[in-house]
Amino acid sequence: MTDANAPYIVATDGACKGNPGPAGWAWVGEDGHWAAGSLPVGTNNIGELLGLLRAIEDHADVRNLVVQADSRYAIDTYSSWMDGHRRRGWKTSAGAPTKNRELLEQLIAARDARRAAGLPDVKLEHVRGHSGHVLNAWADERAVRASEHAAKGVESAWSSLGGARERLDVTVAPKNGR
Repeated sequence: MTDANAPYIVATDGACKGNPGPAGWAWVGEDGHWAAGSLPVGTNNIGELLGLLRAIEDHADVRNLVVQADSRYAIDTYSSWMDGHRRRGWKTSAGAPTKNRELLEQLIAARDARRAAGLPDVKLEHVRGHSGHVLNAWADERAVRASEHAAKGVESAWSSLGGARERLDVTVAPKNGR
């Protein structure tokens, strides 16, 4: 039996072939569940934000969700910047239009839905990418594969939730070893 108050750890990542270019996003959970998706045209930052958003949405009922990311941009956007952009009418502190506004609005909605459900805010942790962190390596592997799929001009999403795909063995790094 698992402890309902125990943290559940998910690593997220984004990838892009060119920037902008074909992009991918992914999250990988400590239990081997995962999801990934492709966008024919995107940026690395869009991939990073989508990985974070999908991790939060796909774990909407997880009480103590911990998201690990190698993207300071995604972490800072979620924890510090998105509410400021909204308060300023979707302008940066320099007055320029906020990039990725639609994703920021979705992240705010996901955060606010957790709060409305009485769940604590997601805890974000920064991890160094490509440094032997197994969950991050798997999230990177999934995001890169999704961006390669995106290069075919196809927008898709895949997930192990609901038994659609097999779980990953997250006790070992993926074969690409990044």
